[in-house]
Amino acid sequence: QVQLVESGGGLVQAGGSLKLSCAASGRSFSNGAMGWFRQAPGKEREFVTAISGSGGSTSYADSVKGRFTITRDNAKKTVYLEMNSLKPEDTAVYYCAARTLKLITVYESSYNYWGQGTQVTVSS
Repeated sequence: QVQLVESGGGLVQAGGSLKLSCAASGRSFSNGAMGWFRQAPGKEREFVTAISGSGGSTSYADSVKGRFTITRDNAKKTVYLEMNSLKPEDTAVYYCAARTLKLITVYESSYNYWGQGTQVTVSS
């Protein structure tokens, strides 16, 4: 089994920055692709970004491209989400996800493990 624990969420003013972390643990973790999804109040959960097992490939939703950066440290089994130029519409619960395969995917159903989520609130 794999456990994912997110941290780094909080309240920030529009234009500000936050960095989320997601630490993976468990003997089953195999450095597969990892991603971030988010769910705003009253909306469905949506893809934000993903990174391949090697870290060599990434994908971003159009809404965050150029503002968010995903990276990973496989030695620490941790993935990071650097969020800059935050907007009120970025307010959501952010979820970390991991899959057993190393190729990235934007599809929620392709991820095997999920964290509990961390709240990000951007005030205007």
